[in-house]
Amino acid sequence: MNNLTLKLFHTRMCNKDTKERFHPQQDAGFTLIEMLVVVLMIGILAAIAAPGWAAFVNRQRVNKANDAVLAALQAAQREAKNEKLSYSVSFRKNTTTQNVDVAIYRTDPPSATLPWKPLGADVGVSSDKLLLGANLSSENAANSTTNSPVSYPPPSTPTKITFDYMGALPTLPTPNFGTVAAGTEPPGLKIVVAVPSSANSTSASSVKRCVIVKTLLGSILTAKDDKCS
Repeated sequence: MNNLTLKLFHTRMCNKDTKERFHPQQDAGFTLIEMLVVVLMIGILAAIAAPGWAAFVNRQRVNKANDAVLAALQAAQREAKNEKLSYSVSFRKNTTTQNVDVAIYRTDPPSATLPWKPLGADVGVSSDKLLLGANLSSENAANSTTNSPVSYPPPSTPTKITFDYMGALPTLPTPNFGTVAAGTEPPGLKIVVAVPSSANSTSASSVKRCVIVKTLLGSILTAKDDKCS
């Protein structure tokens, strides 16, 4: 290799080093400003979506809890028919765990200790975040106030509904399905689960679900929101 060739090669390499030194290739990635913009956008989207997601979770929770209330009443009614014995269902708000508890048991002879268990625990319901309500003043009797409004917690604690050996309501004492104005039908015996109000955790929000025992024969139906007041 002659001197001219060596000089040209040296000049080319020096030029390449100079170009890379003063015009380095940019590394792949984000700038600080781009990262801040992305974080800000995520924060805005989360703020918009969070209330809707929380409302969805609450509705799902209260729906599952209401299904568990219905299942408990139906189970007691079924056991009463199968065994030809009186069966009761009791509900309470556990002041220790804050769960809504349920107990299904033979009415006679009365149990010394009721078999309480968290409502809906077998289907993953977190009932500690729900309110329990009812319009009962005593066993199988709605309160005597017009339209028998629901109370949180129920004035009768634990709240109790009993079925006779035919799965109907016992005739003694006479069941009371509520006091109503003329021309309207009785509200029935209501067991309510509700999402607490954001302003007051001891008051129910508009998101409610309920199970209603409507007739002496033990007819059961479900309702929601304003139908559960």
